Amino acid sequence: MADSSFDVVSKIDSMEVENAVNQARKEVEQRYDFKGVGAEVTLSGQGIQIRANTEERANAVLDVLQSKFIKRGLSLKALDSGEPYASGKEYRIDATLKEGIDQATAKQLNKLIRDEAPKSVKSQVQGDELRVSSKSRDDLQATIAMLKDADVDVALQFVNFR
Repeated sequence: MADSSFDVVSKIDSMEVENAVNQARKEVEQRYDFKGVGAEVTLSGQGIQIRANTEERANAVLDVLQSKFIKRGLSLKALDSGEPYASGKEYRIDATLKEGIDQATAKQLNKLIRDEAPKSVKSQVQGDELRVSSKSRDDLQATIAMLKDADVDVALQFVNFR
């Protein structure tokens, strides 16, 4: 019998991100406490920029954006936001979208699988994803459950289970 396998990836649905940003932008435009403070959210490529006239308002807009991410089923681990910084008369927060598993995280996941997963499970890095294989599907499902509980810096998805 051939080995079963699955891939561990970190991908972002760009349409959901766009919808979350648009919903946040609409809420910021309509809310009374954001009137007249120059608060706005813009999406450009893999970056999101938040602007407001005070640091507190910029953080409040970030909270609105994060709540929209959660409502749309996007992980906050995929959103890497910095601290507010002054730019002229306004404050800005630059946030980037993290996609793909970097080498350090892949090594951390490999070590975790080696140490805690059932012994029949093997893993290898393939670009920005991780291929996990085993003869036993039950062992693979146990590995998925273990990885879901793991504390890593990226949002993990499990695809191509065969």
